[in-house]
Amino acid sequence: MTTAGKPFPPGIHAPCLAWFGDDVSQEIDWELQTKHIEYIIGSGIHGIILAGTNGEAVALTATEKEKLVKVTVDAAQRLGRPDVTITMGCGGQSTRDVIAETKLAKAAGAEFALVLVPSYFHFAMTDAAIVAFFEELADASPIPVVIYNFPTVAAGLDCNTDVLSQLGKHPNIVGVKLTCGGIAKVARIADEFSPEKFSAVAGQSDWLVPALTVGGTGAVTGVGNLYPKFCVQMYDLYKAGKLKEAEAAQLRLAQMEWGFAKGGINGTKWAVGKFLGYATEKRHCRRPYPQFVDVAKQEWISKVVEPLLADEKRLNSSPLLQQGGKY
Repeated sequence: MTTAGKPFPPGIHAPCLAWFGDDVSQEIDWELQTKHIEYIIGSGIHGIILAGTNGEAVALTATEKEKLVKVTVDAAQRLGRPDVTITMGCGGQSTRDVIAETKLAKAAGAEFALVLVPSYFHFAMTDAAIVAFFEELADASPIPVVIYNFPTVAAGLDCNTDVLSQLGKHPNIVGVKLTCGGIAKVARIADEFSPEKFSAVAGQSDWLVPALTVGGTGAVTGVGNLYPKFCVQMYDLYKAGKLKEAEAAQLRLAQMEWGFAKGGINGTKWAVGKFLGYATEKRHCRRPYPQFVDVAKQEWISKVVEPLLADEKRLNSSPLLQQGGKY
């Protein structure tokens, strides 16, 4: 009998970027990777997601994913944040491979699995096939499953309301990340399920406040790699009933999200690396994703993303790191 999964915690979850060396092998730079994980955890963010889209999951090996989780678990303990939620992206084009990754995630210390719809054979993935995939996965997964609905990277496959309604009834499927921007889905999910049973989170921070108003429980946002404290503050303002302040923060954060979205993953890494002081040669994605070297694009994303730097510093985004100056 399938064990009921625990609820996916509300709040802000950052999909951690992956950082590689600038040589032929492009191995993960574990010193820089650890530094970045500590930056995110030290901000007070509610959760961190490893091997997601921003973490270049499709370019990572299972061994690398396992080590990322272990490094993060260790960092959370070391920084006094054992409460931070650790989620691992579990993906593959066969059900057995995804099940295997959930077991690896559990063994490494992850609490949740974030799972995309298998999409290579997209022409065969009907609604019924998608439901069958997630139900079989959730029956076998040792950790709760969060559906990752991102049609852009899944050959256009979209988990519609009927699919989500059916999957939300499975005891080990506990939420959905909506990178489709479907705010109406958030409302329909909130109407049918309690957040303790099945919750919906925004897939970007630029519609977090609207999502919260119709029953959403938080957001997974790449902006959390640079401005985690600002994202958390916006969430906290809303939860405290300070709606005008939350709305004002939302308007400002929407500009940052546009910079990251238009810049792509390579532009996001370049901007995050620049403003966090990471070496230029470490800001590139694993090939064949092209490098972000167009000067005009670099100037554009810098102009769009930079305005919140002073706010983030004022919020003391990573006090745990600042104390020791270990880097």
